[in-house]
Amino acid sequence: MVFPRQHQALHVATAGEALIDLIEESDGRLRPCAGGAVYNLSRALGLQGVGTLYLNPLSGDRFGRLLAEGIHQAGVVLAQEAPAHEPTSLAVVGLDEQGKASYSFYRDGVADRQVNAADMSRQCAAETQLKLVATGCLALVADDSAKYLPWLQAQRAAGRFVAVDANLRPAIVPDMAAYQASVMAALGQANLVKVSDDDLVTLGFTAADPLQAARELLRATPATWLALTLGPRGAVLLHRDGHGWQAAEPQPVRVADTVGAGDCFLAGLLAALLERPVVQAASQADQIALDAEDVRHILGRAVASASLCVMQTGCVPPSLAEVVARVAAVPPVFEAL
Repeated sequence: MVFPRQHQALHVATAGEALIDLIEESDGRLRPCAGGAVYNLSRALGLQGVGTLYLNPLSGDRFGRLLAEGIHQAGVVLAQEAPAHEPTSLAVVGLDEQGKASYSFYRDGVADRQVNAADMSRQCAAETQLKLVATGCLALVADDSAKYLPWLQAQRAAGRFVAVDANLRPAIVPDMAAYQASVMAALGQANLVKVSDDDLVTLGFTAADPLQAARELLRATPATWLALTLGPRGAVLLHRDGHGWQAAEPQPVRVADTVGAGDCFLAGLLAALLERPVVQAASQADQIALDAEDVRHILGRAVASASLCVMQTGCVPPSLAEVVARVAAVPPVFEAL
């Protein structure tokens, strides 16, 4: 099935996995849900009103058609509209008693990995209003570094804002050292790094205080900003000059599961970032200088977006109206660090 291209201006391009999450239910059955970190991010951006181009192909199989329908409903544009012959990636998702997800992946010879740096760079160059590119998670495995790293380098060289979500999945790789090196190479092209406290440990930044570990990671990259998610403790946005801000919900949120929470967090952050006048006026990423008011707006939207996600089973990204309403009704608590 081929969907017509949307007429909205495209400001973000995303690249990375699209797969089916097979979520284990209490009776042992597996429920298929559209997922994949970058796919979730793309849909979440579209639902928050951001013109988004998704660069990876989708399969023509049943699951691929389900993924394409989700992309279309969110208003996201597929760079490769023709379905791929390869099958859809699969992930089996287990949930612990707190609803925290763990994953096992099946990704050999699959549709979403049929990309190359030259094509993605060409597709981005054709979008004259493109301001930002984003990737992460399974796109950062060492086996795919030759596909994504040159593309990231080209986007940074073109002056676009680069966001990379580490979102590590150590269970998928046989060689942890190679995986860490591949992730760090991608983070080395980022203007904004996004990590969780678990990601920091997996990358080898093991200070007891996650904030200290996050600052160490930020110093190990050329990035200007680092977003650190801390589960029920909210999230932190750090600047490489040492300034930082933390935002958290004022009351505990009822958690159905955490599937897609980080993806929705990043979507809320990037959607709010693109709203700021300093970003709209900038022609190069290095011209963007955010003040405390900008950070408060951006981080509040990100936390609200993640909270709305975890209240649902599976990744159900909220709309912009829902995020704005939550920030107004339940304002996050902010603290300067």
